[in-house]
Amino acid sequence: MGNKEARWSDFLAPKYWLIWVSIGILRLICALPLHWGLWIGKHLGRLLHRLMKTRRHITTVNIRLCFPELSPEEQQQRVKEVFENNGIGLIETGWSYWKDENVFRKITEFRHFDLLDRQLDQGNGVILMGWHFSCLDLAGLLFSLHGKPCSTLYRKHDNPMLEWFFTSGRERFSFPVERKKTRQMLRAMRNNHCIWYAPDQDLGRKGTAFVPFFGHPAATTLATTKMHQLNNAPLIRLDCWRKPDNSGYILECSEVEGFPSGSEEQDAVLINKSIEAGIRKAPSQYMWVHKRFKTTPSGEMNIYKATKL
Repeated sequence: MGNKEARWSDFLAPKYWLIWVSIGILRLICALPLHWGLWIGKHLGRLLHRLMKTRRHITTVNIRLCFPELSPEEQQQRVKEVFENNGIGLIETGWSYWKDENVFRKITEFRHFDLLDRQLDQGNGVILMGWHFSCLDLAGLLFSLHGKPCSTLYRKHDNPMLEWFFTSGRERFSFPVERKKTRQMLRAMRNNHCIWYAPDQDLGRKGTAFVPFFGHPAATTLATTKMHQLNNAPLIRLDCWRKPDNSGYILECSEVEGFPSGSEEQDAVLINKSIEAGIRKAPSQYMWVHKRFKTTPSGEMNIYKATKL
């Protein structure tokens, strides 16, 4: 069932009831003031930290690998903060779908968007490179406040109801494009859209290179270079993070220095280096719960299985 044909009435079977209940609870929470949503999200994250043993293990391994300068106690504190931020991120997802956008206008700071404007003036579209920060979907709504059309690349969800829910929600502030639909992507570039794209996940060996990410080899997609070559679209990194005092959000545009380099592998090095710089602005707001180092260069047992729970 494609998303264009799907409707809410297609998901009334009992197997979807728990999802409907979860959506209903989320919508009720999103009707509350922002500070209540942040409080609930933080405590939801603390609960998930206790309950999700496997994800807690993955996060712990990632933090140990990427932040060896922290003491064991500091690493564990960061793991807890990651879960708190991911809990808040669930609430922020609901805000992005249902909350009045005017609530966010006065509390969102846009930095260096003149860089984005100059690149769009070329008329080739822009690859807006993001990464999986906890306020991912809310960043889409906040970006739309700047008034620039944006298509968002995503991986189709295995659950058809969640596929309908997420893509329908994102249509409020963007044009969702399934990542394999190259023609739609090219059409958006030719219409001078921004193409939001996050190349920071482990997609396996095919079409990737092993290049450093926080000092460790990580399977990194080469698709960013290929996207650039479709329409000579420039690459801009977009960071979004919640301010430390929870008073609002910052969206910041940056150049990816040296891109394109003429080498797909060197481009991957530059991209990981740039994403790492973005993550370091608010390291606990990154989704460290995913297996960034799952695929290994020589096929040995991955670090998540090699390390005990």
